[in-house]
Amino acid sequence: MAAAIPKQYIKLHGKEVLAWTLEVLTSLDFLEKIVLVLHPDDNYFSKKMSADFPDVLQVEGGEERQHSVSNGLNFLKTLASDDDWILVHDAARPCVKAEDIHKLINELEGNPVGGILASRVRDTLKQTDNSLRVKSTLDRNDYWLAATPQLFRFKLLLDALNSVKASNQIATDEAAAIEALGLPVKLVEGHRDNIKITSSEDLALAEFLLEQAGKVDA
Repeated sequence: MAAAIPKQYIKLHGKEVLAWTLEVLTSLDFLEKIVLVLHPDDNYFSKKMSADFPDVLQVEGGEERQHSVSNGLNFLKTLASDDDWILVHDAARPCVKAEDIHKLINELEGNPVGGILASRVRDTLKQTDNSLRVKSTLDRNDYWLAATPQLFRFKLLLDALNSVKASNQIATDEAAAIEALGLPVKLVEGHRDNIKITSSEDLALAEFLLEQAGKVDA
């Protein structure tokens, strides 16, 4: 990002990326607890944002995403039952729509495992070699872009992450940890504008999307 502060604290229309994200989550009355997993050295939230989100619980994160999610789950051990649903969302996805989260939950009702929001790949996909020469053209109908939230049963997700850790593997998302157990992960199609902010050019796009969603004046 080439920014002086972590990307979740960069401002969009005068409000932190994380604030936009938390506003969506705190608007969902079916969420019993919201746990925010932060870098051990992060004091921005506690100093500048926690007063606006007094019900959000804070937990110290880990080295990789999977470790941070595990820390959040371990924090919830005394509060959650084995079959409770855990919704994991990226702080850097401020444009997620509440309707997509409702859709995810509704389509997974009664599912013993869980699933994720995702969007269909619409561009042509090329597979390359190490010299960036095209080896083949892939069938885009077979590929989806994984997003968040990702929704799984509490104990199942905790066990999956512990299993990945024990085998010295890295799961880039929660679904990958579940897949490593050989369990099926359901895809639920969400809006493509649920972007993850990873580079500076994403900031302008996120601001535009927030305007289009009617959350700010254009």
